[in-house]
Amino acid sequence: MMTDKQSKAVECFHKDMHCSQSVLYAFAEECGITEEMAFRLGSCFGSGMRKGNVCGACTGALMVLGLLYGETHMSDREERQRSNRINVELMDRFAQANGTCICNELLGCDITTPEGVQYARSTGLFKEFCPKMVASAVEILEDMISEMEEEKQ
Repeated sequence: MMTDKQSKAVECFHKDMHCSQSVLYAFAEECGITEEMAFRLGSCFGSGMRKGNVCGACTGALMVLGLLYGETHMSDREERQRSNRINVELMDRFAQANGTCICNELLGCDITTPEGVQYARSTGLFKEFCPKMVASAVEILEDMISEMEEEKQ
């Protein structure tokens, strides 16, 4: 059963938003940004930045972590270390849960080519597989946020 955030993100994805936009959108309020800002910020990161690189759902999750826990002061080594740590942790957890963080590897095709995009569309990857990656990124994000909040106490 999906959490409210997962449902919100997946529903957004099903309305033709990118995976990156959908994940960030689900956390916009907590991040102190509008839904429009989430859509704009996440718009260039879907499909692994259109190059099949790091999955956009993962990238959207990194944006959320950056907005919530990223460094805010120049030359603050502690903030930099925390930011680096949570970045690596999210990427590791996503890869552990899904086998990799790389969009082309997740999809099993090269979406930088017309043939790869056609394959992904014709086999339902964008409609059936990608929402699972969105839900996975949100689940990992929710776990990490919960853990970060526990650390503060």
